[in-house]
Amino acid sequence: MGEAGEFRRKYERPIVRGRDADATDNEHRIGKEKQEELIAVVSRCIIRRTNDILSKYLPVKREHVVCCPLTPIQRRMYLAFINSSAVKKKITDGDGWLGNSALAVITSMKKLCNHPDLIWQKVKAKESGYTELQPHFPPGHDPKHLRPELSGKVAVLDALLALIRSGIDDQVVLISNYTQTLDLFQQLAALRHYPYVRLDGSMSIKKRAKMVEQFNDPSSKDFIFMLSSKAGGCGLNLIGANRLVMFDPDWNPANDDQTMTRVWRDGQKKDCCIYRLLVTGSIEKIFQRQTHKKALSSCVVDCEEDVQRHFSAAQLKELFILSPETTTSDTHDNVVGV
Repeated sequence: MGEAGEFRRKYERPIVRGRDADATDNEHRIGKEKQEELIAVVSRCIIRRTNDILSKYLPVKREHVVCCPLTPIQRRMYLAFINSSAVKKKITDGDGWLGNSALAVITSMKKLCNHPDLIWQKVKAKESGYTELQPHFPPGHDPKHLRPELSGKVAVLDALLALIRSGIDDQVVLISNYTQTLDLFQQLAALRHYPYVRLDGSMSIKKRAKMVEQFNDPSSKDFIFMLSSKAGGCGLNLIGANRLVMFDPDWNPANDDQTMTRVWRDGQKKDCCIYRLLVTGSIEKIFQRQTHKKALSSCVVDCEEDVQRHFSAAQLKELFILSPETTTSDTHDNVVGV
């Protein structure tokens, strides 16, 4: 198929452009033609096996996207951070609009969406762009004592875990991209006296296998299995739990899809519920990029020609814009509006 640049010019750009919400009829026609041409090439060398095969033999799996508003403290910090001169400079310096500096900024924004405590060390160290945030923390703030109410997502997670724990005999898998967030999960579990186990990249393969076996044992007393998405994306069978919370999204939808199926595996006897927590109107518009990528993959690899066109290229640049007027979900507004 030639060089990567040739592939982008011949297939990727016209297909992506043809799927933009603001594409013209001619661009849509050209995109569809290139898509069909690429499908013909790909189908000769790819055998596609999806989870649809498993759905015939496993219990029902339901996925819920739970939209969580920023708390007033998070909102003030978020606006102060993205409007600081240091952050604006990082976004445009270096490798261009999305250089390494900008990616570091995005990581901090994602952590702020998780809980303000996750950026506390950078604030205390007075790193560039973070000095303006300290006045927004409560007086005498101590991250060693978790306050769930400071984060919209943690407050929702706290309520969800309490509901499951109080009336349902289910176990839960909690997943995050960051080990810092796993530390926060541990604080929450200790605060609410929930028995738990934790698996991240620091654990040996032998210990992982033993921990998984113990958690899956029907007599296990552990309520929560805390998991780093990087350590547990593939190969883990956590059928002891039938509820899974994906706390933050990854850039690559395939990574999230792999991680979210840890409980929906061979041997599962209960119906499964997957909860994806998103912060409305924020950097977690990354979820919209996931939707766009998955739609494109479905069209080319799975030949799903009826997948809707959701987002324009211009909308992808809105990652650095907080949408305070969003009442329910910015993603919901975009998709329903198509």
